[in-house]
Amino acid sequence: MRLRAKSWGERLFDTANIGFMIGLTVLFAYPFWNLAVLSFTTPRYADTLGLRLYPREFTAAAYQALFDNDLLLTAYANTILRTALGTGLIVLVTFFGAYALSRRDLPLRGTITALLLVTLFFSGGLIPSYLNIRNLGLIDSLWALILPGMTNAWYIILARNFFMTFPQELEESAIMDGANPIQAAMRIIWPLSLPVIAVVSLWSAVYHWNSWFDAFIYIRDTDKYVLQLLVRRIIMQGQETFSGNGLFMPTTEAASTESLKAAAIIMSILPIVAVYPFIQKYFVKGIMIGALKG
Repeated sequence: MRLRAKSWGERLFDTANIGFMIGLTVLFAYPFWNLAVLSFTTPRYADTLGLRLYPREFTAAAYQALFDNDLLLTAYANTILRTALGTGLIVLVTFFGAYALSRRDLPLRGTITALLLVTLFFSGGLIPSYLNIRNLGLIDSLWALILPGMTNAWYIILARNFFMTFPQELEESAIMDGANPIQAAMRIIWPLSLPVIAVVSLWSAVYHWNSWFDAFIYIRDTDKYVLQLLVRRIIMQGQETFSGNGLFMPTTEAASTESLKAAAIIMSILPIVAVYPFIQKYFVKGIMIGALKG
């Protein structure tokens, strides 16, 4: 079959579209590139104005100054622990909650679903949440950052809609072969649920990795700081940063304040940026399938 040659108008549209997308990509990517360049720039050029396409004087002093502080490594470890544990608990609660709500023989299934939907529009507020955490004795504990977000109504509704697209005969055949509902869920439903599990895992991991406000409210001990809270403190302190024992120290001559801020931001976003491409293929599929059936 012979393809029709594009007209002048079609070629002009394609060229303009490609140019627009390239410009949009540069517009989105340059702020990250500017931060990366600034983090490797010496104090002599760090405070100068203008576009930064490459470090005029290369130095890794900002990263060395950050890694020399034990508090940063502790905050990194706390954030990794929070993200791993928090994401795992969210995925488990979401999976079993959504699986139960997807069963048409569940008593009060509609009422429970309606109550979940109410929480999407109304919440108790900050003060009741704080009083609840305090009364549970979770102040200054990493569990205060994990337990409150363990159940997410939106994730459960999304996964429930996804599970309802499965033929009911899959579970019935497993039960006929002697499996109980838990075994059917883990051996039949779980392997088929990787797209929606990947979506929930991604959203949960990003939420836990980027959260700082709850740590700002509940955490007092600097040894329990998470990375984003520490980065915020570095950015807000201006001419000072943290030392290993939690005290303040002035910035060094080799690393300016702006370079330290940029390095801290790059270190905080790099893990998420590195992981995202490996689960991106599940992202759109999980959202689309989960939205097909209510």
